[in-house]
Amino acid sequence: FGLDVKWVINPQKGDLESTEEAFTAPGVATNSGEFDGLSTGKAKKAVGKKLKEMGMGGPKVTYKLRDWVFSRQRYWGEPIPIYFPVDFPEGVDPTAVDPKEDGCEHTIRYDQGIPVDEADLPLTLPEMEDFTPGDDPAGCLARAKDWRYFQKDGKWFARETNTMPQWAGSCWYYLRYMNPNNSEEAFSKKDDQDWMPVDLYVGGAEHAVLHLLYARFWHQVLFDLGYTQHPEPFQKLVHQGMILGSDGEKMSKSRGNVVNPDDIVLSQGGDALRLYEMFMGPLEAVKPWQTEQVSGVVRFQNKLYNVVKAAAANDDSVEMDEETTKILHKTMKKVTEDIESMSFNTAISAMMVLTNHLQSLKENVPREAAEKLSLMVSPLAPHLGEECWQLLGNEESLAYHPWVEYDEALTVDNTIKMGVQVNGKVRGDIEISKDADQDTAMELAMALDRVAAQTEGKDIKKVIYVPGRILNIVAK
Repeated sequence: FGLDVKWVINPQKGDLESTEEAFTAPGVATNSGEFDGLSTGKAKKAVGKKLKEMGMGGPKVTYKLRDWVFSRQRYWGEPIPIYFPVDFPEGVDPTAVDPKEDGCEHTIRYDQGIPVDEADLPLTLPEMEDFTPGDDPAGCLARAKDWRYFQKDGKWFARETNTMPQWAGSCWYYLRYMNPNNSEEAFSKKDDQDWMPVDLYVGGAEHAVLHLLYARFWHQVLFDLGYTQHPEPFQKLVHQGMILGSDGEKMSKSRGNVVNPDDIVLSQGGDALRLYEMFMGPLEAVKPWQTEQVSGVVRFQNKLYNVVKAAAANDDSVEMDEETTKILHKTMKKVTEDIESMSFNTAISAMMVLTNHLQSLKENVPREAAEKLSLMVSPLAPHLGEECWQLLGNEESLAYHPWVEYDEALTVDNTIKMGVQVNGKVRGDIEISKDADQDTAMELAMALDRVAAQTEGKDIKKVIYVPGRILNIVAK
């Protein structure tokens, strides 16, 4: 139309590259009166504020949500408990026709949906031999005519033939888990009070915009209706990291980097798969799969089993020495705390250290240590833990045995290794009680050849001693 184009925004740096098309990137306002020189973000806020002051508008936050298509054209799924009136051509007596018969002209009034009466719930799927989708966009249930069409008060009706997606059950399954045998209601107020909310929700990042979001919507509707006293269903959320292919890329068939866990189970066992997945790194981290590294946890399994086997051959006369006792109690504390914090990789690492120590005892492995180790490994490798438990002569499953308990006093070292410095340079280290006084530390330090050589013929001007941390001798 030959209209002049007035530029109202310029790039933050430099000049416009082209005046043939609109500049859509963030920039700086120009030809905008009092808003000249403001960045795009600040200009938007300033314009909104000005419009509000003038009573001509103002800022507004809008939200965009993707529609949730809550229907599927397949057999497996919860039937949607809605039905519709069926109309026949004018002059046709509804009692004299049957819409289930081929050639019966009729119209299903989808604009007049009717909910199934609560007394008639649950609505169950019909038994069908052919579940294939077919050509009818209404889905395979449209072929189950005896189920779809029914009469009520002399009128014909047709059921909805779409089914609900898996979200229909998974959005509230945690509520049903509280008491799945309750035949009177989905869940009772007492169960809700005793069990809810869920302590921990573990799911990948993809769950944050699917199940987690939907479950919260669903739960908050139940809260608004008064069925639950908890506005939020989950107290804590942990995202486990994705396991990538060995090439560092997301697993996909097109890349050819998919690892089938069934293959690992068949070749190495289910426990090996579980241990390796947890030993790969922190739960939240993204980690590449390396099949050749599975053999490392298999060796750990075998070593642990052999240690327990050696203990099983002993009687109760083999007692634990002080070193073994301390390592065992440190491990029990570490594994207990790491499982609680879901730091499974470091829990496995601690058990590897204990297993190596017990292996060094050869045939003198204490039964108590072997039993504690069997209990600790069981949450991570249940088959291995159970077999070791039975190998030690226990008849009842370890699932019924209390978890290990450690003595805090035995997890703290009485002696430590401390560096000795002369004029600020480390000349050796000493094994000393963490509470030892300065005289004791100096006596041990001066017994070291390198310290003695550095102080020989010199005056000790100053001694800097922090118990349990450092000893620095200043000599000139």
